[in-house]
Amino acid sequence: MSEIASEAMESEFGTVAGWTEEAVRTLGPEHAVPAGCRGSGSEGALRWLADSLALRAEDRVLDAGAGVGGPAGWLAADRGVRAVCAEPMAEAVHASRTLFGLPSVVALSQALPFADASFDAAWSLGVLCTTEEKPPMLAELARVLAPGGRLGLLVFVAEAPLPPPLPEGNSFPSPAEVDALLDRAGFSVTGRADADLADSPPEWQQRADAVDAEVQRGHGDDPAWAQAQEQSRRVGRLLGSGALRPRLLTAVRA
Repeated sequence: MSEIASEAMESEFGTVAGWTEEAVRTLGPEHAVPAGCRGSGSEGALRWLADSLALRAEDRVLDAGAGVGGPAGWLAADRGVRAVCAEPMAEAVHASRTLFGLPSVVALSQALPFADASFDAAWSLGVLCTTEEKPPMLAELARVLAPGGRLGLLVFVAEAPLPPPLPEGNSFPSPAEVDALLDRAGFSVTGRADADLADSPPEWQQRADAVDAEVQRGHGDDPAWAQAQEQSRRVGRLLGSGALRPRLLTAVRA
């Protein structure tokens, strides 16, 4: 299954992305990063990855599966890197261009339109579990990284059998599967940590909630909103049970 194979995922990452852009433009630019990072990592997780990847100003950094661009926007502002977004949903790409002014392309992570060795580093947050084409995705990330390039991942891993109902369009790997996939793609793991998805300043949560409320006010009766909310509830239930765990990893391309 590709990143866009599920109707529910199209609602979550496509239709709702467009509504999120509208809501941020209504509420103000300070809402962009918190709303854009919803489901893609906390401020603490982003900072851990940026530090562990030793990202420096002017590094060429790819965000693969970037959504509306929140994490890449945070990274560009906090570290001064040259961030580029690749994302399969056109509405999300439009949002990342509009809200953050980032170079963004419509592309699957397993079919990137970039030359070999185009980037010093890349990260992909919550994307590996949205595709069954995991080896091609990691191979593409290895291809577009320069030798010695660094990779950061936020991966939702299955620590135990997952009780239904499962979120549609997801394929959660085990921790051992992630290690094996990275090894086969030519990566050596350099760091690991549990991701605390609540590790953000209080105003992040408040602003993200305000954006959700604005979207619901305008589109709460649309089936796409209900689908996206159900997806989030299912993921939240699995995280709460401990069967699913968010993990941060860094690796280097051999």
